[in-house]
Amino acid sequence: MSVAQFLQYTILGLAAAGVYAVAASGLVVTYPTTGIFNFAHGAVGMIAAYTYWELRINHHLPAPLALSLVLLVLAPLMGIVIERVVMRKMGEASTITQIVVTIGLLATLIGIGNVLWPAGSATKPYTLPSFFGDARLVHIGGVAIPWHSLVVLACAGLVALGLRLLLHGTRLGVAMRAVVDDRELTSLTGGNPDTTATFSWVLGCFLAALAGVLIAPIVSLSVAGLTLLVINAYAAAIVGRLRSLPLTYLGALILGLGDSYFSLASAHMSRTPTWITDLHNSLPVILLFVVLLVLPQDRVRVTDRVRARSNIPMPSLRKAATAGVALVVVAWVAAGVLHGSALRAGGQGLALAVVMLSLVPLIGYAGQISLAQLAFAGIGALAAVEVVGANGSPLGFLVAAVVAGAVGALVALPALRLKDLYLALATMAFALFVEQVVFAGIDGFSSDTRVFGRFSLVSSDRAYFVFMAAVFAVLGFGVVVLRRSPFGRRLQAMKDSPAGCATVGMSLTATKLIVFSLSAAIAGVGGYMLACWKGSVGVDDYSLLTGALAMLPVLLLAVVGGITAVSGSLIGALILVALPQVAEAYPSLANLMILLPGLVGISLARNPDGLVADLSRLSRTVRDRYEARQAATGDPARAPRAARARAVQPEAVAFGRRAANDDELRALEAGLGVVREDCGVVA
Repeated sequence: MSVAQFLQYTILGLAAAGVYAVAASGLVVTYPTTGIFNFAHGAVGMIAAYTYWELRINHHLPAPLALSLVLLVLAPLMGIVIERVVMRKMGEASTITQIVVTIGLLATLIGIGNVLWPAGSATKPYTLPSFFGDARLVHIGGVAIPWHSLVVLACAGLVALGLRLLLHGTRLGVAMRAVVDDRELTSLTGGNPDTTATFSWVLGCFLAALAGVLIAPIVSLSVAGLTLLVINAYAAAIVGRLRSLPLTYLGALILGLGDSYFSLASAHMSRTPTWITDLHNSLPVILLFVVLLVLPQDRVRVTDRVRARSNIPMPSLRKAATAGVALVVVAWVAAGVLHGSALRAGGQGLALAVVMLSLVPLIGYAGQISLAQLAFAGIGALAAVEVVGANGSPLGFLVAAVVAGAVGALVALPALRLKDLYLALATMAFALFVEQVVFAGIDGFSSDTRVFGRFSLVSSDRAYFVFMAAVFAVLGFGVVVLRRSPFGRRLQAMKDSPAGCATVGMSLTATKLIVFSLSAAIAGVGGYMLACWKGSVGVDDYSLLTGALAMLPVLLLAVVGGITAVSGSLIGALILVALPQVAEAYPSLANLMILLPGLVGISLARNPDGLVADLSRLSRTVRDRYEARQAATGDPARAPRAARARAVQPEAVAFGRRAANDDELRALEAGLGVVREDCGVVA
């Protein structure tokens, strides 16, 4: 290794660090001033990079004009629209709602990218020339350095200087930092929080767009690939704890130089093992996970954001059992009616419903966020096929549950001290690591040729379809039993007030560990079901962002269906698999079907309870109107009993309501008593 080579790779690493620093600076600007972590930050950079390509290559505009239109027109417009339409008033929403809405925005922007710029080909590649041309080089210490690398370094330095002056030397910067601390107090002192938040989003989108344009000439453009590259900047932002620009630049420096020196070491190996290459590609993910575990977390405030109590249904066991039996009967009828792609999509939906069901106790009951459920599903499927073989066996489901549950517990152990956003980022890092290193290194799994078979009793499509419905019904009944149990009340208490639970002596560590393990076990069963139904699966079936099935759309549709209800997971899964079927049947709606999951996820800003709650409210409204209409006829015999009670004995109805409230109060006291009893606290 010569000094010239070392210097060359150092400068290339500094250029990569400059891109990461610019991208991460956008997160550092947006999060402290709005309180929202923008998961769509990378997608904003992707849209900007493709728009720059469109103007520069397709429409042959000069580079300065194309750059000005992207950075000074498109990026600010995106920031204004995102803040005004999606993010305004989201600062007071729960963390899961914020995350799902920004993931919905991410999915929408990725959908727009796929619609406007389909995957490139040899005849139409998406490539951009470097600034000042690829042939323009600068010689430093005998090393030829492209001008583009120097432009990146200059932009990173100017961004750092400009943000420092803005945030600490101007009235606007002070107002930006004050809004997140106390929005109402800022208003009382004459500030305009809405205007300040809008400017923060404009500046954040500008920096994301700048990062996308800077990195576009270095890599081959692809919608998912470019989004993931900017996502790598998350690690640098977390090093700065989403607040400190100097530490953010330090994180970018570690990331860029580490990646470059890793490439230098690999270049001097006679033969680079595959796992070394996979590990190299996962350096940003590893850094993100390590930083989340090592750096101290933000201190929990007693006056933290008020958590809105979600509407968690608690059906009776009889009602849950009846619904499960009805589902199996409907599945048996549907399996005889559906054929071809419709039957395959329906079976895939039932398997995904089990994966989504794993989120109900974890997110819906316990309030713990995970973006790694499809990773657990893939781990369960691989473990099952290794133990029982490709012919399939009922034992495979037990193996999938046990292994996935054990891995879930191992992941939860280091992540127990994390909460909310940090927990979501940690599970996202784990999912990306499993996808890029573990799954990619398994023979047959990376190429979608690993064979999974069904056991003999349910070898036909119809029999296995009904079997999957029965498995979902049994697991769903178990989740309802969990909801009604003392442990379910502990999960709800932990979600509502972790500090209160710790005050009464409840072990949050044990509770989190159990619910993470249980959730991963359910996901493992769903993953093995999906593999056996399809016959062969690969990395794309258990990925986070890419592929036909991705964790982010799965999470979106699970929350859209209703993350607190068993039926919500089934509704969300069926919607997810129905969209491609609609696109195939009606080609004119294909683009809308691509955009619909993200658009529906964005709508959660207005409706965080999901479709199950909407349907429940609608049914109550229809029932009340019907009863009121019947009562208005004046015929007591035709009026329903509830309507007759309201019409004839209003005071009795009021007494019944008071009695119901008393029952709820006694149930709450009983639940608190169970928590005290479990924790060893004597009232």
